Amino acid sequence: MPWIGVYVAAASLICTLAMAADTFHGLRSKKHWFRSKYFTLNATSLTLLAVSMKLPVDLTTRMYAFTDRLAKISSLALMSTAMANFMTCLGTMDEREMVMNVTALAILVVTVVVNVCVQIIQVRQFLGGRKMFAEEIAAAFFMLVSLVMVVSSAVMVPTTKRYLETKYYEMLKLATDEQMIVDSEEQSFTFDKLRLMIQKYWVMAETSSPQFVIARSPTCTVSGVVSLLTALVLVQAEIRMVMVEKTIDKSASKYGWSIKWIVLAQTIGVAVGAIAPAFRCYTAIKFRWSEKGGKSFKDEFKVDAYWTQRLVEWKESSLPLQIRNRKWRRVLHKTKGLILSFLVGVQILIVVCCKGVRFVTFIITSPIFSCCYGIDKLKHTLTSSPSRVHGISELETRTEIDFTRYVLLLEGEAELPQKIQTSICGEVDKLIQRGKKQQPKNLLSLLHKVGNFGGLKEVDRNQVPSLHSQEPPKCWSLPLVTLTSIAIALPNIPKKKINWLIQSVDEGLFYVKLIEKNLDKKGKLVNSRNGADVIWVGVELYRKWQGKDLHETSLKYKNSKETLQELSNNAEKTLLDFNRDRKDFLMENPQNWPVKVIAANSMYRVCQRLLIAYQSDYLRADEGLFDQLSNMIANIMAACLTNLMRVIIMKCHHKSIKEKEKFVRQAALLLGETEEILETLHQHRSTRQDPDETEFIDKWCNLMKRKV
Repeated sequence: MPWIGVYVAAASLICTLAMAADTFHGLRSKKHWFRSKYFTLNATSLTLLAVSMKLPVDLTTRMYAFTDRLAKISSLALMSTAMANFMTCLGTMDEREMVMNVTALAILVVTVVVNVCVQIIQVRQFLGGRKMFAEEIAAAFFMLVSLVMVVSSAVMVPTTKRYLETKYYEMLKLATDEQMIVDSEEQSFTFDKLRLMIQKYWVMAETSSPQFVIARSPTCTVSGVVSLLTALVLVQAEIRMVMVEKTIDKSASKYGWSIKWIVLAQTIGVAVGAIAPAFRCYTAIKFRWSEKGGKSFKDEFKVDAYWTQRLVEWKESSLPLQIRNRKWRRVLHKTKGLILSFLVGVQILIVVCCKGVRFVTFIITSPIFSCCYGIDKLKHTLTSSPSRVHGISELETRTEIDFTRYVLLLEGEAELPQKIQTSICGEVDKLIQRGKKQQPKNLLSLLHKVGNFGGLKEVDRNQVPSLHSQEPPKCWSLPLVTLTSIAIALPNIPKKKINWLIQSVDEGLFYVKLIEKNLDKKGKLVNSRNGADVIWVGVELYRKWQGKDLHETSLKYKNSKETLQELSNNAEKTLLDFNRDRKDFLMENPQNWPVKVIAANSMYRVCQRLLIAYQSDYLRADEGLFDQLSNMIANIMAACLTNLMRVIIMKCHHKSIKEKEKFVRQAALLLGETEEILETLHQHRSTRQDPDETEFIDKWCNLMKRKV
């Protein structure tokens, strides 16, 4: 039995660590509504909580000592705290998933409460002398209230998500139209223009997040209050036990010494888990306190339609059962209507009570907020000076722009305080600053070799006769990988230069792959991209091209011409073997070729193109050729990276509701990382070009031909 107790303590500790991770993430990101990221309502967390509830549901073990009774209270308190932390994760689930998880949670909680009631009935003649009976009843009651808050919020979530999605799509279309107008009027690249655009989409994504909406709801506020009251009940019970018994280790049950570890793990869990709900409660009250003009008493307790809309839809919908008898269908439909009408009334009562609790809490805490506001205002007045006003940082200046029109709110919700909007916009600046610390320095030095994008001519397929009737579609990354492989294989090249080139190309390929993934919507380049990726793993990690050691090749031959011929011969052999052994008719389509054949085709063409240049004395030997290859790589890389700004904008315009925050976050980080790259490339583009003409390498080559 003691080892079972250790198992219970371990399950409680895992729940505690998950709640602590969410709390740390919220504090670190300064999102005081604490999204549920690690501790969410799912099968794993429910299983862990079921294990943690072992003591309250144990009807066979006698637990009459102080520590034994305290362990039952701490278990009930942990369950209540866990449900308070679950609140916001409801916004991440679809309706079916939410119904299943909330139903499972309700079954678990009701089972625990029933077992507590059974224990009370069994020992009713001893209740007068039962230790901590009042605390146990209070903890069980708060656990039921927490469940009611979860269920009430779950009823509201589907309607809320539909409303937010509709409003988000409308605002997204409006913002996209505005962006097109700005792009047509402003012909030049500006970093601030992109930053403001990302901030605009970030405000839309952040304020329309279902988790954020739930966090500022009255049910979540009450859940935070209940979580604090539950923690106080547990603390009071522990203090009373210490004062009466002078110890915390007094167990008479079969769980023995493990009881104290259960109490310790669950007490820490309640303490840590109460932080996030308390902050959500504080944030919701702060929103209410910051409202302009205030609400009338009638508006304060108004229940908006989205709280009951889903129940009304179920009430008005047809029966899912196939019953032919019209009389029974009518009876069942009427019964269903009566039940759901009752539930609608219960939901309205719950929301009104929650708003009442929030209003009372607001009245109680209002003097505290007023004092804090006065102190902050006085402190700001004392610290403000002419020198400070003139020395306002760039970050502070940037956050003064009003994005109120892009804030997405539910019907009846008051506007977010300006300070909260400023904080949301400030997150974009922080992400950009974080991106700036990760700028690819080697890639920037490579891009300084960019000329007039003439390197693209060296990969033009028309320069070399084909060994096959068709050619695979070209991606950006494959010629880059091929040219780098050739550069590594050249003789008499200092190791320092080779390492620099590999690091530069490796940094650039990250952005090249990102561009290809976003622009290749039809997936025509997938096989070519996979070929480049597979080849680059061997080149970057082992300095090998399809198993051929490039370093040995550089030592084996005396001059670059022989090296090029050897690489060309190896690639040609791979292609001829493939043509000879090919039996599957699917291989007639170049998009179905094996990746090694696609890579060999690229190597053969580039080597042959360079050998043709050798015959015309166009290329110099060894280091001279290495420098020319580096210039070619830089020009191809630069041509591809001109699509970076388009990719950043595409990420902001992403229509996935579930992933909108992730994509806008990626756009902000990408902008910070590539600021210098975008500025460098802008200097080499004398005229504004159509983005559709620069998205793929073939189109770039055609563009270069027209310019010639």
